[in-house]
Amino acid sequence: MYDVVAIGELLIDFTPAGTSGRGAALFARNPGGAPANVLAAVTRLGGKTAFIGKVGEDGFGRFLRDTLDGLGIDTSGLVMTGEVPTTLAFVQLDERGDRSFSFYRKPGADIMLSPGEVKRELTGQARIMHFGSVSLTDEPSRSATLAAVRAAKEAGAVVSYDPNYRPLLWESPGEAKRWMREGLSLADIVKVSDEELALLTGETDLERGSRKLVEAGASLALVSLGAKGAFFRLGELCGRQPTFDVRTVDTNGAGDSFFGAVLYRLCGKSLAEIRSLAREELEDVLSFGNAAGSMTTTRPGAIPALPTMEEVLACRAHTPLLLK
Repeated sequence: MYDVVAIGELLIDFTPAGTSGRGAALFARNPGGAPANVLAAVTRLGGKTAFIGKVGEDGFGRFLRDTLDGLGIDTSGLVMTGEVPTTLAFVQLDERGDRSFSFYRKPGADIMLSPGEVKRELTGQARIMHFGSVSLTDEPSRSATLAAVRAAKEAGAVVSYDPNYRPLLWESPGEAKRWMREGLSLADIVKVSDEELALLTGETDLERGSRKLVEAGASLALVSLGAKGAFFRLGELCGRQPTFDVRTVDTNGAGDSFFGAVLYRLCGKSLAEIRSLAREELEDVLSFGNAAGSMTTTRPGAIPALPTMEEVLACRAHTPLLLK
């Protein structure tokens, strides 16, 4: 069995890396893609994971495969193709370290994963099956993702979902909402940003919006709020968990690190056990996740910045809580 199996995009993040001697912006090649980031976070903490997706048979694709192999992520479900290139994303950071993306993906290898290329042995061996909405933006990856998640759910996996809204990848907000809600209908655990909460539920109020997520089928709804911590709802149990006061240089990957750490703490539990968590147990899980997310912001990049168990525990022990 695998603690977490993820399906979705694996791509190159070109992240800001200073300037040249002539003042031109420089970018560093980093492995990226939210589902892969989540798996890397789980693996860095000691979990057993596997990835399902598609990259190009090119230098970028080989770099990504080697990166996952080096982390200890099972890549037997990673398909390599010579027909389309590996997907690329360029990350821009503002003065606060917040990010925006430009994608080179028309098409990119990640959206060309077909249902027949999904390794079903992996979906049948997942304690948690994780996916996001980026692989729902186009066919055939949309059908491949939904079929894989349904198969894992039927095999008894807990399903986790990150809607991960990227406006530039959708034809319209209406199209995005339609397919993101389709993903939500399969989820047992869902993690959204405040922007995604408003898009999916029409609510900006955390209590009302999270209730709608639960009514849509999720047992545990999480809203990541950056420096303001995380909001949670488990049935009628809800509240906010503070994050940690660290020196932030790059927020890229922080939400994936948070979610991966939460899944790591939940992967040994059945859905019934997750539903019966007491407030103190859930707050401890989210505090662990917030520490992982906070530590990720102290270094540039996504996967390269993910913390170890020792770093997460040190953050919880020595860093002041921050709730604005």
